[in-house]
Amino acid sequence: MIRIGYGKDIHRFSTGRRLILGGVEIPYEKGLAGHSDADVLCHAIADALLGAGGLDDIGTHFPDTDMQYKDISSLILLKQVYELISNLGWRIVNIDTVVVLQKPKIAPFRCKMIDNIAHILKISTEQVSIKATTPEGLGFEGASEGITAEAVVLLEKE
Repeated sequence: MIRIGYGKDIHRFSTGRRLILGGVEIPYEKGLAGHSDADVLCHAIADALLGAGGLDDIGTHFPDTDMQYKDISSLILLKQVYELISNLGWRIVNIDTVVVLQKPKIAPFRCKMIDNIAHILKISTEQVSIKATTPEGLGFEGASEGITAEAVVLLEKE
């Protein structure tokens, strides 16, 4: 049996926060607002995995009202999601993502993001794709107000 999952996350920029994407700190004047580290990339992947596994969404499992998740690394949350789906017998076939942002440029950090995600999810780096696109000045992301990430995953029952 196979299942496809889709996840999307959006966070607004905020001063006084670090910018974390794929578990990598990216030098930038602002970070993303959120209860955890606000890593939109990890959140989108987590939601896609949970959806494909039929396990609700990230907000259900890690509510922003629970202080144990305050400023937590989203890689830790992603690891917990992996444990949930793997305990149900699901195996990750591949993950495909896109990050939508005007700036900063994330290409120099892409390989480290892929390494982090593959390591946490116990898959090879060839199974993780991270792409980025600029919205050419259009919309929320184009106005440099925040970042959106989208992810699609394919799971296979072992």
